[in-house]
Amino acid sequence: MGTYGYAAPDYIETGHLTTKSDVWSFGVVLYEILTGRRSVERNRPKHEQKLLEWVRLYPIESKRFSEIIDTRLDGHYSKQGAREIAKLANSCLAKQRKDRPAMREVVGSLKQVMQRKELDGDVGASGDGSPPH
Repeated sequence: MGTYGYAAPDYIETGHLTTKSDVWSFGVVLYEILTGRRSVERNRPKHEQKLLEWVRLYPIESKRFSEIIDTRLDGHYSKQGAREIAKLANSCLAKQRKDRPAMREVVGSLKQVMQRKELDGDVGASGDGSPPH
C-alpha cells in the first residue's frame, strides 16, 4: 500500500486505494520490465533516479526511445512491441484515474501484443522472438 515509486497520484492525494491505483502501479511495473530498472534507484544520477521521470525524456515515437530498453536484451526484441507496451504503460499512468483503463483492458492489450509473432523484423533471425543461434 502506497509504496514509494508505485503509488498513484490520486492515492497520495486522498489516501484511498482503488482498482485504478493498482492499474497505475502496473504501469510502473511495465516500465520496469522494459527498462530493467526499479521504480526508484538512488545510486543513479539525479535525473535518472525516478524511473517515470527518466522514461518521459525518451518519448515513445522518438528515435531515442530505444535507449531506455534493458540493454541485457542485446537488441533481441521487437521495437514495435516495446513501443506498444510503453503506450499501454502510459495509459495506465494517466494522471486522472478515470482516464486509466480497467485491468481487464490492460490484460487484453498485453495478450494482443504477446500474440504477435514478429512485429517489425527486429526480433532474432529465426523470426519467432528467440535470439539467433
